[in-house]
Amino acid sequence: MSTLSQTASQKRQHAQWGGIFAMTLCVFVLIASEFMPVSLLTPIARDLGVTEGLAGQGIAISGALAVLTSLTLSTLAGTANRKYVLMAMTVLMAVSGIVIALASSYLVYMAGRALIGIAIGGFWSMSAATAIRLVPDHLVARALAIFNGGNALATVVAAPLGSYLGAILGWRGAFLCLVPVAMVALIWQSVSLPDMAGHKSDASRGSVFSLLSRPGISPGLLACGLFFMGQFALFTYVRPFLETVTRVNDAGLSLILLAIGVAGLVGTLIVSNFLNAQFYPTLFAIPGLMAAVAIALILTGHSVWIVAPLFGFWGLLATAAPTGWWTWIARTLPDDAEAGGGLMVAVIQLAIALGSTAGGVMFDNLGWQSAFAMSSVLLLCAVALTFLTSRRV
Repeated sequence: MSTLSQTASQKRQHAQWGGIFAMTLCVFVLIASEFMPVSLLTPIARDLGVTEGLAGQGIAISGALAVLTSLTLSTLAGTANRKYVLMAMTVLMAVSGIVIALASSYLVYMAGRALIGIAIGGFWSMSAATAIRLVPDHLVARALAIFNGGNALATVVAAPLGSYLGAILGWRGAFLCLVPVAMVALIWQSVSLPDMAGHKSDASRGSVFSLLSRPGISPGLLACGLFFMGQFALFTYVRPFLETVTRVNDAGLSLILLAIGVAGLVGTLIVSNFLNAQFYPTLFAIPGLMAAVAIALILTGHSVWIVAPLFGFWGLLATAAPTGWWTWIARTLPDDAEAGGGLMVAVIQLAIALGSTAGGVMFDNLGWQSAFAMSSVLLLCAVALTFLTSRRV
């Protein structure tokens, strides 16, 4: 038995839900920090004397640093106690909020955004490995669903919360509000997380890319990548679709976006039950049903009464899906979950960038139907590769 398996078996006799919820609070603050600039770009750009496009690159740099961190953290951390590595990521999150809030120039603002990217990459790459150590095997999917619930909630509230706080306190005050929440998360981690000794797996001794040679890992990661490409080829352009095709007003747009978010929260609450009962069939079904939704939107996009529930169903499926893929990492690479999690973060970030870019090109040049059709094709390819993965692992 490997060092990680021995450590996990010792720590998981009882589920340590305090640690799980402390991590979930961290995830919430991380994702809220990542996407808060979306609703604050105009005042940020005006105050720093740059264009809104340049201010928006703060989101891009956090994504780039998240990928770099996810691919290197397992090796750099070595045998360090993972409790303190996670706490260090939380400190970085708080420091990032302070740096951004006090930024006197664009470069300082971007430095703060880079720090939050490091924290994001570190947290997500370690999430599966941490869940394995905190709860018994049969509860790993539920623990990861709770993590993802923090992600889903932050995705829903980050933009409106940022806008509200920005109107009252200014954009700097909005970012400062995240700092005390991060400190609460840090204190909670310090008392709820057990010591988690690091280990030197085969992957961490060499390169995380060595995992790709293992049976089923490459097609699984490719299936995951295709899923996220398909999701964001369509979802990135929900607003222009609703405004120009379905022709909803501002109130209708807000309600549909809220419905997507609420449905996503519901999805994260129930998906672990399906994963525990039928793991791979659930992983097949999610992209398959989303492909069907994309096709249905092409056929019925002008009817708001059909489009609204379709997007609600899309939100339920899409927000639940990451729990499935993180559970796949935990099940497939239990002794290399950190390195595998790093690869997963990199694949997801790259897929989101590729999917949204390709979808934008199709949307602008060939029409919204072509972007939605491409989304459905990518999602169906994800179904096929997920099936292939289930036969190889």
